[in-house]
Amino acid sequence: MSSQSASRKPTAALHPRNRHQGRYDFKTLGKLRPELLEYLIPGKKHNLTLDFTNPTAVKALNRALLQHHYGVQDWDIPPGYLCPPVPGRADYVHALADLIGESHDGQIPRGPTLQGLDIGTGANLIYPLIGNRDYGWRFVGVDIDAPALANARRIIDGNPSLADQIELRLQPDNDKLLHNIVGTGERFDFTLCNPPFYPDAQTARQANKRKWRNLEEQHGKQLTPHQSFGGQASELYCSGGEIGFLGRLVKESSEYASSVFWFSSLVSKGANLDELQQQLRDLGARDIRVVPMTQGLKHSRMLAWTFLDKKQRRAWRKARWS
Repeated sequence: MSSQSASRKPTAALHPRNRHQGRYDFKTLGKLRPELLEYLIPGKKHNLTLDFTNPTAVKALNRALLQHHYGVQDWDIPPGYLCPPVPGRADYVHALADLIGESHDGQIPRGPTLQGLDIGTGANLIYPLIGNRDYGWRFVGVDIDAPALANARRIIDGNPSLADQIELRLQPDNDKLLHNIVGTGERFDFTLCNPPFYPDAQTARQANKRKWRNLEEQHGKQLTPHQSFGGQASELYCSGGEIGFLGRLVKESSEYASSVFWFSSLVSKGANLDELQQQLRDLGARDIRVVPMTQGLKHSRMLAWTFLDKKQRRAWRKARWS
């Protein structure tokens, strides 16, 4: 049983299909969401920019972006939850779509016959929203945080066209990822995941303090930390940190080898890749991919893998993507 590993060189640009190219059009976004204009401040070269140190401002930007680009009319998250950068999250969806298309003779399969599993969908529901609007895919969003799922439900209820497109499931066991979620005979064409990075609360708090110090240096003044940037425990840390979380996902994925075509996750720490790829090879993964992604100064990568051999992949495509 052999496996293949492949990777691409990173690029500083957003994915070509990403809707968020260039500078934010605050004039257009402000017409949709006038409250956004309250948070604009002078930037370089006399341009207006957003006060990105203010979580309420970032949330207002997300609300406007989701309405303008994806037709999401009603979106909000509770205080204290992470507010995802929409352009970066979209890049992950498009990178995954490219991989699926490569597995389908270069044509990205679209529409509700494809179903994705979003592991840790959170209160913001960002991956299902983008994936459904851009490709018409259906999603199952999973989380261990019941209040987060309750907010995700409010987003779905506020956008009736999503009612039969996104399903939510609560994971009852904090130590499990796919167990209790993937039913017997159930099939997912892909999974997505943005895992917690830190191993414990103290490490997360220290990292948050460093971020604020860096922001203060950039702005040349002392800033008031906003607790809304903190994030919930399940969003920030877990036993073993990122490598521990992904190690569990890799192990469980081998138990659902025939239930998913492409497993995938973001990997923030590049040093974790070698260990994860070795684990996958040891478990019999047939194809392993690493796709670097860069948005501005932030570097990440998508790790994707499948346990299906070529014959099984052909049968899957014929049954579900044709």
